[in-house]
Amino acid sequence: MTEIACFHVDAFTDRRFAGNPAAVCPLRAWLPDATMQQIAAENALPETAFYVPRPGTDDFDLRWFTPEVEVDLCGHATLAAAFVHSRLRAGAPTHMRFWTLSGPLAVARVGEEFTLDFPARPPVPQDMSGEVVAALGRRPLELLTSRDLVAVFASAAEVRALRPDMAALSRLSGVFAVIATAPGGEPDADVDFVSRFFAPVQGIPEDPVTGSAHCTLTPLWSERLGKSQLRARQVSRRGGELRCELAGERVLITGRAVLVKSGTFYLEDEAVLRDMSM
Repeated sequence: MTEIACFHVDAFTDRRFAGNPAAVCPLRAWLPDATMQQIAAENALPETAFYVPRPGTDDFDLRWFTPEVEVDLCGHATLAAAFVHSRLRAGAPTHMRFWTLSGPLAVARVGEEFTLDFPARPPVPQDMSGEVVAALGRRPLELLTSRDLVAVFASAAEVRALRPDMAALSRLSGVFAVIATAPGGEPDADVDFVSRFFAPVQGIPEDPVTGSAHCTLTPLWSERLGKSQLRARQVSRRGGELRCELAGERVLITGRAVLVKSGTFYLEDEAVLRDMSM
């Protein structure tokens, strides 16, 4: 029987049962894709991260799975993986690099904070869609698109009040996820912008705190507010706080994480999984 360690981490928060939960499984070598997808489904968390060492380097390969699919970029699970690695490795590394479907991603740790160096994904305007308006239940000021569809509203209160039709959102053609966002204002006057993230087609009706969404939101609000450093809040039920900085074609996203629990997966297929776990 093969044993796989698994850690449950709450990311983009400094307290348990807030922020965005992720599972992290450090490995010596990749498991079969189907097995990793089954583990992610069993965890039933927004993301499960798997990472393995790169031979001859101090780097790691990193992959992320929702309960339904593998994704190309995930911020909170990257933060969670860096947090776990810094706890497991003697000497608590302050700089880490993960190789992913979105290229190399650097993570720097200063004290209890982790800064992710991610690619910027600026959005471009898109025509207003009646289907999107109906699915969100409220008409935004404008629509933009990058990997995700971005609905810009006038106020933080409007974003908080959204009660979208998840079935209708999942029927939107060619849409990975929908971000609702607005500038900061009551009851969120202490931040530069707020957001929510809906991805029912990916198996995540509403993601609590979405690092990858801020690859799009940071360049958007940096341009509109005329500042490169921003404070952000994702106003989901759990909620989360992020500091964001636009650095050319990169976005720096800073947050904290806390360990909630740890455990072990027991896998039966010795022929396929032999020597793969830590």
